[in-house]
Amino acid sequence: MDTDTFDWNRTLREQVEFHWKHQLRDRLRDLTDDEYFWSPVPGAWSVRPRGTSSAPIQAGTGEFTIDFGFPEPDPAPFTTIAWRLGHVIVGVLAVRNAAHFGGPAASYESWAYAGGAKTAFDQLETQLDTWLDGVQGLGNTALTVPVGAKEPYPDAPMADLVLHIHRELIHHLSEVCLLRDLYLHTHATNGEAR
Repeated sequence: MDTDTFDWNRTLREQVEFHWKHQLRDRLRDLTDDEYFWSPVPGAWSVRPRGTSSAPIQAGTGEFTIDFGFPEPDPAPFTTIAWRLGHVIVGVLAVRNAAHFGGPAASYESWAYAGGAKTAFDQLETQLDTWLDGVQGLGNTALTVPVGAKEPYPDAPMADLVLHIHRELIHHLSEVCLLRDLYLHTHATNGEAR
């Protein structure tokens, strides 16, 4: 293998593209609103209609807000599929798309959170496409450039940020799949668990 011509950019993108295309997209596409909002434990943080949360912070600009606390309580509250998708869409992807790839400004406070599973899926797919297009546009050389002051570790190379975001995506979207499995196996259909 010639390390001077090896396409690290393609390798990094494929880490998430493969996971999305072959494992996640079809599993999440038919997510229902009941699953999206389902809380397996009392007091879980979620995305809720404005004014209905008891969390210390309710962030968002639309009809729905996401539960937060700062500092985060210890132990941290359990989070629903809606919350986890909100975190991935905004905190993992949209904020980085704005900082590095020309996406519109985004923050937990300024986001219009999805009031249903289909809208959340569409937001996720849009942000993921923007991220992957942005990473593709970097090429191999730009992966070695420091990420800059918009990130907590400004001297780290862009490749480190790409790997971090991909770990976050795989981690949190796997949690969403596990919660979905738990929901499907604990909600009876015709007297049997699905």
